[in-house]
Formats: sequence, structure tokens, C-alpha cells
Amino acid sequence: MANQYKKLVDQQAHLKQKIEQEDFKLRQSKYYENQQTRKARSRRLIQKGALLEKYFQADHLSVDQTEELLKIFADYVNAHKPDKLKK
Repeated sequence: MANQYKKLVDQQAHLKQKIEQEDFKLRQSKYYENQQTRKARSRRLIQKGALLEKYFQADHLSVDQTEELLKIFADYVNAHKPDKLKK
């Protein structure tokens, strides 16, 4: 009887360890996925910022000045955006 109890306790410990390992793998996977998403967003923002500076010649403008410039043209651009570029 004691032998069977010891086997069950060992089995329980083994299963707990396995659960912890799987939980760690899941957290690690989510972290990696979030990291990739953040990297992709950062890259996209950098590329768009570079295009903004290139086509609006805004490399000498501050962030506030750039926002002011974009606010001036935002309504016009959104109203005249081609259908293929709309959401």
C-alpha cells in the first residue's frame, strides 16, 4: 500500500513538473510572438516616417511641426484617397 502511494506521489510530482515546463514554453512562445509584432510595428513606423520626410521634405521639422503639417492636409488626403487604399 505504501509503495503504491509513493508511486502516486512521484507521478504527481512528475506531472506537476511537466505542467510547469509546458507553461514555460507557452509563456516563452507568447513573448516571442509579441516581440516579433513589436519589431514589425517599429520597422513599419520607421519606413513610414522615412517616406514622410522624403515626400514632404520634413526632415528639418520637429515632431510638433510635422504633426501640424499633417493636420493641414489630413482632411484633403482622406477625402480624396483612392478606393484601393481605403480600409
